[in-house]
Amino acid sequence: MSAGRRQLRGRLAAVQLLVLDVDGVLTDGGLFTTESGEVIKRFDVRDGLGIRLLQQVGLEVALLSGGKGGATNQRARTLGIHHCLTGVKDKPAALAGLQHTLGVPPERTAYVGDDLNDLVVRPLAGLLLCPADAAAPLRRQADWVLGRPGGGGAVRLLAEAILRSRGDWRALARHGWLDRNDR
Repeated sequence: MSAGRRQLRGRLAAVQLLVLDVDGVLTDGGLFTTESGEVIKRFDVRDGLGIRLLQQVGLEVALLSGGKGGATNQRARTLGIHHCLTGVKDKPAALAGLQHTLGVPPERTAYVGDDLNDLVVRPLAGLLLCPADAAAPLRRQADWVLGRPGGGGAVRLLAEAILRSRGDWRALARHGWLDRNDR
């Protein structure tokens, strides 16, 4: 294993707070709008299981989106995510507030975004990550460009990497997972 990969693995193991943008990270960025104006989003179920696995080992997961709530709030409820910030205009202020509330410093925070509006949180994230199909400026500055697109398993790939870095993945891969969460 290269020194860079060992360093990334160590940084992943230290993460206490994983903050996810929604559109373009948990979805493919496309929006369906009904005649009545309802917005419909498609989420990847494997990303959802990755989030649940991380929660079960004690990682705090939060959603931080500039978009309107609706489907995002429902997805957060389904996954038991307690910190779902939608309609956010100032992502750095919202992230700093969340870190303060949870008592998690920037160096223990990982943030996954996909576009220019996510670059602004760079000073507040110990790890800045992005899906493979993120905007080029973000890919250039990311600590890790995940090998999957947004809404297509990027978060699951990250979840497995975090679990591996903590030594939790082998038992899950061997014995499977049972949802022991009473939410």
